[in-house]
Amino acid sequence: MKHHLVFVAGLLGAAIAVSAANAADPLAPLAPGATPVETPSGWTITVAPYFWAAGMKGDIAQFGLPQVHVDARFSDILDNLDFAAMAVGEARYDRYSIFSDIMYTKLSNSATTPNGVVADDIEVTSKTFAGLIGAGYSVIDGPNGRLDVVGAVRLWSTETTISFSGGLLGGVERNDSATWADALAGLKGNYFLTPNVYLTGWAMAGAGGADLDWDVMGGVGYKFNDRISAVAGYRALGVDYSNDGFVFDVVQQGPIIGVAIHF
Repeated sequence: MKHHLVFVAGLLGAAIAVSAANAADPLAPLAPGATPVETPSGWTITVAPYFWAAGMKGDIAQFGLPQVHVDARFSDILDNLDFAAMAVGEARYDRYSIFSDIMYTKLSNSATTPNGVVADDIEVTSKTFAGLIGAGYSVIDGPNGRLDVVGAVRLWSTETTISFSGGLLGGVERNDSATWADALAGLKGNYFLTPNVYLTGWAMAGAGGADLDWDVMGGVGYKFNDRISAVAGYRALGVDYSNDGFVFDVVQQGPIIGVAIHF
């Protein structure tokens, strides 16, 4: 069984209408400690790079072929290396916010079939694009943190290639793709335990083209100064989609580390 590394590097842009003096910057979770940049219009922004080392587990199928099961643990990421890119952004005015999340991943893994007899070896390559845009409103906005109620729409576009070797389907290779959209709702925010240490995270879930679409992240951060902060946490994202023989029912999860820099 091969495993993979998902290396996610992106920019976390736009957020927060809280001053640096109260140390309660409720930015998108990877950079709540960064000082926002206030524009003449009253909007505030912040940017940050980060990466996510995630494993993937689930079932994939296409063209009515048997489902294959993928189980790539993030603890064995050195066995295989795939690259992914992610950018998250948020713009805020007073209690209102607009945010986005764009992610692209390419994963290559070995897989198995439920009965393990149709092929001796199976290779799966999955290319996935997920773009989310949403809006939020702060139901709690205090000197030590903020809690937002959010609603969003996520567009998925995924392409999988499955190659069978040996067994009944030896030599068969198929490629298929699907595009769909899901509506999600949830919460996100942060809370400063001290002027430098904070808790941060989000939780969203929904459905639409998929039967279920969910995304959860939690972390602990440290604010070094008004320019730089860092966070370490864990993120899990899952989607369960099936249509006309195409199945993409997977969960990606693993540790996430980020550094926020204010320009």
